Order: sequence, then structure tokens, then C-alpha cells
Amino acid sequence: MKTGRLPLLFSLLLLLGSVGSAVARPPRTTVYLVRHAEKDPTPGLADPALTPVGEARAQLLAQRLARRKPAALFTTDTRRTRATLAPLAQATGLTPEVYSAKESAALADRLRQQYAGKTVVVVGHSNTLLPLLAALGAAPLPSEIRDEEYNYLFKADLRTGKATKLIMSRYGAAPQAASANKVR
Repeated sequence: MKTGRLPLLFSLLLLLGSVGSAVARPPRTTVYLVRHAEKDPTPGLADPALTPVGEARAQLLAQRLARRKPAALFTTDTRRTRATLAPLAQATGLTPEVYSAKESAALADRLRQQYAGKTVVVVGHSNTLLPLLAALGAAPLPSEIRDEEYNYLFKADLRTGKATKLIMSRYGAAPQAASANKVR
């Protein structure tokens, strides 16, 4: 074999190797899940707005996740979840889609099917995020999200044929002391 063909053959083998490894690797879907930010604690409010602290947390969430270039944003149909997602929607130019928090399995299936290989952000509630994470196959999960905890940031990496990888982190200010009001 002539020496001029050896580099060409080597380059071709490298190219085929990289194509083969790219084909063998299933797409990774990344789902970021957060609880809505701090809400007005006034008793009896049917659909409370965010507090100034909550608005600041929503801005921080946008700063943190806009660079992840989400393909879709999901929110329940409450003022507090929509307001938590509003700065990220503005930063990305995406219109949030409303989902039913009572249908975790349906949303999990939709995320797997329609957003394979993409990044999405879901905002929910203290009593709805853990069932959604379970429907996505994430484990282990915390036993609960306490009423005063607004700073969890869950990252679920979904891969076809593999277990969901869950990374739990926190963002923004630490939780305040538990209030006497137990409103989710």
C-alpha cells in the first residue's frame, strides 16, 4: 500500500468509528423540574401570586436554565406556576404549555415521545413533582417536598433502554422556616 493512502485509510476508519458510536448512543432527553417559587401566604387565596422573593427566584431560574436551550416549557394552570416560568419563557421566546398535574403518566409519556433528545422544563407543585419524577422513572426521590421548600431543581436524564438518571440540586435562597400555613 502506498504511503499516501495510509492517512486516508486512517481518517476513514476514524470517521466510521465516530459514526458508529453516534448511532449506538440513544438520544438523551433532559427534563428540568421545579416547584413554583414563593407564593403569597395569605390564607384563603384561591390562586396566589408570587411574592417579591418568588419573583426573584423566577428570574434566577431563567438565568440558570435559558442557557440550556429548552425546546419546550410546561406549567400547570395556576398564577404561581405561570409566573415562575414567565421569565424563562421571555428569555427563550417559548410559549409555555399547560399540562394537568393529575396526569403525570401522560406527561411523562409525551416528554419521552415528542421531546426525545431535547431539553424541557416543567414547573409544578410540592405534591405533584414527585409523582411526575416517578412516572419518568427517576429514583431515589425525596420522601416529600416540604411546604417551605422552593429551591429544589431536579434534572432527569432519560435514555431509551436505560434507567433515568436523577440529579437533585438547589438554586436560589435557602428555604425559610416553616410557616403555620400549610398551603401548596
